[in-house]
Amino acid sequence: MSRKVVVGMSGGVDSSVAAWLLKEQGYDVIGVTMQIWQDEDTEVQEAEGGCCGLSAVDDARRVAMDLGIPYYVMNFKEEFRKNVMDYFVGEYVEGRTPNPCIACNRHVKWESLLRRSMAIGADYIATGHYAQIDRLPGGRYSLKTSVTAAKDQTYALYNLTQEQLSHTLMPVGSYHKEEIRDMAKRLGLPVAHKPDSQEICFIPDHDYASFIEEYTGRELPPGNFVDLDGRVLGRHRGITHYTVGQRKGLNLSMGRPVFVVEIRPETNEVVIGDNEDVFTNVLRCDKLNWMAVDGLHGKPMDVIAKIRYSHRGSPCTIREIGDDMVECCFHEPVRAVTPGQAVVFYDGDYVAGGGTIIR
Repeated sequence: MSRKVVVGMSGGVDSSVAAWLLKEQGYDVIGVTMQIWQDEDTEVQEAEGGCCGLSAVDDARRVAMDLGIPYYVMNFKEEFRKNVMDYFVGEYVEGRTPNPCIACNRHVKWESLLRRSMAIGADYIATGHYAQIDRLPGGRYSLKTSVTAAKDQTYALYNLTQEQLSHTLMPVGSYHKEEIRDMAKRLGLPVAHKPDSQEICFIPDHDYASFIEEYTGRELPPGNFVDLDGRVLGRHRGITHYTVGQRKGLNLSMGRPVFVVEIRPETNEVVIGDNEDVFTNVLRCDKLNWMAVDGLHGKPMDVIAKIRYSHRGSPCTIREIGDDMVECCFHEPVRAVTPGQAVVFYDGDYVAGGGTIIR
């Protein structure tokens, strides 16, 4: 009897080819699109596109029909609002810069979809992410980087649990993006030429501050720009407009380029400094999730750490400094360590673990 897998279909080329690859490998494949958009207005849903608009449903349904697999739309609006949108807004209001895709992956695409899929008798869920899953000699599951470094998505998946990894398939992780597009073209899939979605799906216009005001029903007050010594330099528009390392949009006439160094929600201040002030050798993180290893057990470990999705990674030594807290000491200074973002530790090609940056 063939094993049953639910494929999360976003209407994009990667998840479409993932469904085809699994069908070719003999799995009993079911296609599912997760309904996470909140607005009932059809035009808004259409415009949002990305991985959660109505156009995603149309594209995924057509692909499922072409592949001859059953297809369903499952409603995850409540889970998405609670675990992604509420979290996103709450972090910004507290002066941190969240990563909604990581929260969505852990709590919605995996926790919720996996639970519902197992309830209908599935053995696995699958996605079109560029990552690989290996079971290591000690029995632990770990993400392994995709064969295509430019598209590797392990950073956004570091928070998956051992249980989730053991029930997950990622068939496109061993292919290059060009190969995936070529397969889609050869199969005549209607999404073969569809561009990748880039933006945060629920804020397609990138105006985070306006979204947060609308979502919370309150406008965050302006405050002071200050330098590292606390001297007032000017007025800012509200802390949700800023993130560490930002240079553009400050509207400060300083006669030289200046950058956001820190955001202080308790005093409603945005700290401004020079480029060198945005560099540091040390960060601390909590909310740890271990993957290839089951913790540090009091011993330091040398790893490559990524402090944002687009960061290539820098060598550092990590050590425990408390319960659920790790300090990372970088061998060379890194730029714009941002509270609220993830730091992910790599041991060779494998994700050792990661956490949320505190400072």
